[in-house]
Order: sequence, then structure tokens, then C-alpha cells
Amino acid sequence: MTRHLIFFALFLAAPIAVQAFPVTVQSCDRAVTFVALPERAVSNDVNLTEMMLELGLRDRMVGHTGISDARGIDAPLRAALDGLPDLSPQYPGREVLLGAGADFYFAGWNYGLQVGGAITPDTLAPFGIAVYELTESCAHVMEKPKASLGDLYTDIRNLGAIFGVSERAEALIAGWQSELADLSPESHILAEPPRVFVYDSGEDMPFTAGRYAMPTALIEAAGGVNVMEDIGRSWGTVGWEEVIARDPEVILIVDYGEVTAAQKRDFLLSNPAFADLTAVREENFVTLDYVAATPGPRNIGAVGVLARAFAEAAR
Repeated sequence: MTRHLIFFALFLAAPIAVQAFPVTVQSCDRAVTFVALPERAVSNDVNLTEMMLELGLRDRMVGHTGISDARGIDAPLRAALDGLPDLSPQYPGREVLLGAGADFYFAGWNYGLQVGGAITPDTLAPFGIAVYELTESCAHVMEKPKASLGDLYTDIRNLGAIFGVSERAEALIAGWQSELADLSPESHILAEPPRVFVYDSGEDMPFTAGRYAMPTALIEAAGGVNVMEDIGRSWGTVGWEEVIARDPEVILIVDYGEVTAAQKRDFLLSNPAFADLTAVREENFVTLDYVAATPGPRNIGAVGVLARAFAEAAR
């Protein structure tokens, strides 16, 4: 039984636990207090929605938003979402959340929230909609350490506390940590951490993951180092000259959107400017779906994919 089928069974079978309220959690730079269980939750984006489903919270949800790329939704997830309203394929407007009667919005900065935008914790508070912010995204509004798998664990623990399922949250985290421990032999054959470049998109200037984006944590957990880790951003553009100067040994392609992973790979292989890059010369490419490269339950499997790719590149 695959892990996604397991969580599908869990959300159908597991009741919400009884928990004492109020409960206070840290959401970026805010302490947020919940006096009762949210009953009409909305999640934004496929990765955040998967966190809710893994915790068995479907019966507390009135819809989801921001899932615009169907390629990121596998069959078990589509089954789990069956009957749950797709309120908006893009970032929701306030009227979308109000129309759904939402009392809770799980989103992140640049994952359904925008600094200075119409949808923020402050703008939703007067309408009784509490917001919990994705931990990885907190770099947009405060100082934080570089991205780590601890960001995912923090979100699962906080959601567990908010919805009264802390035991389930701890069981998930323990299972993921056990999976990661089983992967460790893959990295033992690496003499040095491979230099990895994350290629998200863009031809004139590449869009990539910096210090605060989840791929940095995934690469590190798999035994590598993100060559753009010193860039003090989450996601952003860099110059190709910076990539060439750092000579990545492996290129991680993020697969989503209109340009396929195969097309991105072909672009890198066909451009003479990249011919001397170690990763291109040796054709050391590895692909992750968007939902695996952003914070969520599929991060654990992504580490395994990367660890195997790094080990293969080292042979």
C-alpha cells in the first residue's frame, strides 16, 4: 500500500481528537491563538493541501485553492480531493474565502499570500478568518534560518495542535524521520557533497532556489549542496554567468508549467554556453515535480530520489 493510499485511508477513517482549547501556535512572527477547532478550512496550493489530507483533516475543509497544474496531482490525491470544492485555480480573492464561509486559511507568502497584497493575515482577521503561514515562506516577512526539513515538521506539528490531532502529527513525523534514516547509506559513497543547481524555469535568466527555499534542504538531506545556497532569497532569478562560474555537478529540474522537464533538459544540452558545465557534459540531471520540490509530505520521497541521483553521478 503506497503512502498516498495510506493517507487517503487515514482521512476517511480517523476521527478528530478531543483537545483542550485555547491553543496558541507560532505562525512566522505572529503568535496565533485558536479558541476552538476550525470547522471550515481552506488550503492553498497542492503541497499545503496534501499536508491537510495527510493529517486526516478533509472533513474540516470546505475547499482548496491555487491548484492550477493538474500534472502535480497524482491519482490518489485526486481521489482524496473528490467532492472537495476547487474554489479557485489561482490565488483566491477575499470574496472567494468569504463565499465559502472559511474560518481558517492555510497558505504561505507567495503561496496564496502576498506581502502588501489583498490577502494577508491582517486583511482576513476582521472577517473571522484565521491564517496559518507556511514556515518555509516566513523568510519573506522575517529573519529565519535557511530552509530545512524542520520547517515541514513545524507545520505538521502546528496544524496538529490547531486541529487537535497532535498524536497523528507526531506519528507522521516519526515515520518520515525513519524513512530518511533508511536513506543514509546512499550518501556514504560520496567523497564530497555534489554541487547542485536547481533549474526551475527561464532561458534568458534562470529562476532558481536560494537559501530559504525547500530544495536547499532536500539537497542537503540527500548529501549535496545547493550552489546558490548563499543567495539570501527563497526563489529568484540569477545570471547564467553565476551558474557557469559555480560549475554544478548535478542539475535538479523542477517539473511544472507549460515547459516540460524534457524541454528544459534539451535547452541545457543544446546551448553551447553550457557545454563545459560538469552536469551538462556528464548529463547528470534529476527531476522533481513541483509538489515534491515545495514544502509538503512528498519531500521525504524527494530526498530519496536525490540521494540516488547523487550516488549515480558519483560512480
